Amino acid sequence: MIKPEYLYSELTGKIIGCAMEVHNFLGNGFQEVIYQRALSYEMELNKILFSREVEMPIFYKNKDIGTRRVDFLIDEKICVELKALTKLEPVHLAQAINYLEAFNLEVGLLINFGNTKLEFHRLQNKKFKPS
Repeated sequence: MIKPEYLYSELTGKIIGCAMEVHNFLGNGFQEVIYQRALSYEMELNKILFSREVEMPIFYKNKDIGTRRVDFLIDEKICVELKALTKLEPVHLAQAINYLEAFNLEVGLLINFGNTKLEFHRLQNKKFKPS
């Protein structure tokens, strides 16, 4: 799970490990908020620094046009979006990538608890602009 070629590989590996623990314990079939609460607790147990349901501004041509709430912001650098769907669709990946771009974060995870097997995708923002 930890690959040196992935940015923040050790941290994303720990997050995915926490998600696997939650999925192994709860299985599939719950609403997203249940997995969000369980993952929150599991990350606390693993001493992962995070904020939950962080409102982040969305800009259009330098104009603030609203906010979007990200499920988790890990260590101020990784966006984690959760789903509880039987099947992820390409639109869900696009949504997660849009969040990375809108929040100007370099790395994100899309984690789906809704299938019988945990699904996760590591995402990288190709439009990331270092500040």
